[in-house]
Amino acid sequence: MISKRKKLLINVRDYVGIILGSVIFGIAYSWFLIPFKVSPGGVGGIAQVIYYFAGIPAGISMLIINVPLFILAWIFLGKQFGFKSFFGMFMGSIFIDLLSPELLYKQFAFLRDFINTQYWAFTDNILLASIAGSVLLGFALGIIFRFKGSTGGTDIPVAMLKQYTGMSIGSGYWIIETLIIFSIGVAFRDLNLIIWGYLNLFITTQIVDLTAEGLPYVKGAYIISKCEDAIKERIISELDRGITIFNSEGGYSGEKQNVLFIVVDRRQTTALRRIVREEDPKAFMILVDVNDVMGDGFRTRTLDFVQPQ
Repeated sequence: MISKRKKLLINVRDYVGIILGSVIFGIAYSWFLIPFKVSPGGVGGIAQVIYYFAGIPAGISMLIINVPLFILAWIFLGKQFGFKSFFGMFMGSIFIDLLSPELLYKQFAFLRDFINTQYWAFTDNILLASIAGSVLLGFALGIIFRFKGSTGGTDIPVAMLKQYTGMSIGSGYWIIETLIIFSIGVAFRDLNLIIWGYLNLFITTQIVDLTAEGLPYVKGAYIISKCEDAIKERIISELDRGITIFNSEGGYSGEKQNVLFIVVDRRQTTALRRIVREEDPKAFMILVDVNDVMGDGFRTRTLDFVQPQ
């Protein structure tokens, strides 16, 4: 049971993290993506279209779209989209408008030399805007997710598709984001925006994963060797890692052979290769990335959206 004081500190940390992510979220859209009509889909893409055709600020448009989505989520999905998700959505929308280059140009004279008034952006190059905006957006979303928040948007219809149709999350995102990206290209009568949208979507999703979960820092190794006892002893003594032994049989030779399985820190892979090579130059070893591991000596990469009790 977590004490009330610790629970309060965790909540304060989460809200500060969500606010930080929301600031970067606003910068990504206002400074780079919206001025060039490029967006990796999502509610931000829809808000971008509304902004250019109806003149409604993108942040306000995102609120108008997201509030009904959150109501639907509470009705059909329960509390998995809780207050922190709503807070993340609200703050992200607010900062899109608060950090708009036009507003900053009027309020802060020292920024006027950096703002391109032709596009009302911090660059005049669509490629640089797409890359910078997508990287910052992915970074922002990763921070918000890490601190148990969300920006709403397409997360909600994707979750509803999964729950009521059994469709995978990946397929749901692909369908919804594709519809939005294609709609942006059609709305602005510029099919190049579809290509930019997919480029942005790819970059954003990669950065989200890296920010929210970090790089895979663990390697798994399968080792088949005639010198398994010597290798096992050195791994235990020099790397201080446990080993699991699988009984196996060669598919071609039918020979019985043990397979050593070990999980090591990425920094230990060089030492592991050296041990295996020194004990048995003919050993067969497979190294694989391990996305997550729980247990003594390792920290999990899994994001926990469950609130502390």
